[in-house]
Amino acid sequence: MRVFLTGATGFIGSRIVPELLAAGHQVVGLTRSDAGAASLLAAGAEVHRGSLEDPEHLAAGATDADAVIHTAFDHDFSNFVANCEKDGRVITALGAVLKGSDRPLVITSGTGMGTPADGGLAREDVLNLDHPNPRTISERTGQDLLDAGLNLSVMRLPQVHDTVRQGLISPYIDIAREKGVVAYVGEGANRWPAAHVLDVAKLYVSAVESGESGARYHAVAEEGISARSIAEVVATGLDLPLVGLKSEDAAAHFGWFAMFASLDMPASSAWTRQALRWLPTGPDLLSDLRAMDYVLDLHAGAGKAQIQ
Repeated sequence: MRVFLTGATGFIGSRIVPELLAAGHQVVGLTRSDAGAASLLAAGAEVHRGSLEDPEHLAAGATDADAVIHTAFDHDFSNFVANCEKDGRVITALGAVLKGSDRPLVITSGTGMGTPADGGLAREDVLNLDHPNPRTISERTGQDLLDAGLNLSVMRLPQVHDTVRQGLISPYIDIAREKGVVAYVGEGANRWPAAHVLDVAKLYVSAVESGESGARYHAVAEEGISARSIAEVVATGLDLPLVGLKSEDAAAHFGWFAMFASLDMPASSAWTRQALRWLPTGPDLLSDLRAMDYVLDLHAGAGKAQIQ
């Protein structure tokens, strides 16, 4: 297949490119920079120039594609709601290009959207558009395209990690540096799911090759790691004190991050593993956090909030 990949030079997308090429597919990668274009060409992919700020021009990259994987997202979490709205516009533009065809479109969301209204493990068969995470915008837009007859599936992400980046935990580490303490809310019993970035990349390829229209896949290797466990490892890595906060003090300490700090978000991938024969094998989240170079990361931290 000829696959158009947004976010092709980002944290996850840059790992999807070699997986697609190794499987015999052609890749057209979205980038907005000369450096990104050079890296895609060096990897053996074609280049489509575009940005999230111009959805129609971005989506033109899908015109001659047999399939589309959309991973691009502006990871400036301090403007999270606006960036989720921007993602909805990009998904709409991609849908307009694919309308009237059976070409698969795989979009990206978060596992929280699979959390039942009464709580518990997030599941692939649940669509909770009342979840407080603004990423519901991506899934609502995707559902509109499904209702219009598009061949669309959703990849829901947990905290995707390696020894450099760990999803929301990366800005959490930056906040800890700024405040001089590593904090958790209450007893720190709330949990976050996770998966290694290479396992996630493989799952995207499986989804675009053999996924079902309307399916929602969970790229989850670990169902839930407690906030207290994460904080303990980060405190050791940063050599900072570990503190527990009362819930009423979370907003003052965390700022924009407070909406995530106490969320309990465990998620299952049982159906995904069976449907796509996915067996994650990468390191677990705490192992990657322990192996992280916190001194090096301090100097590289400015690059974390980036567009994928």
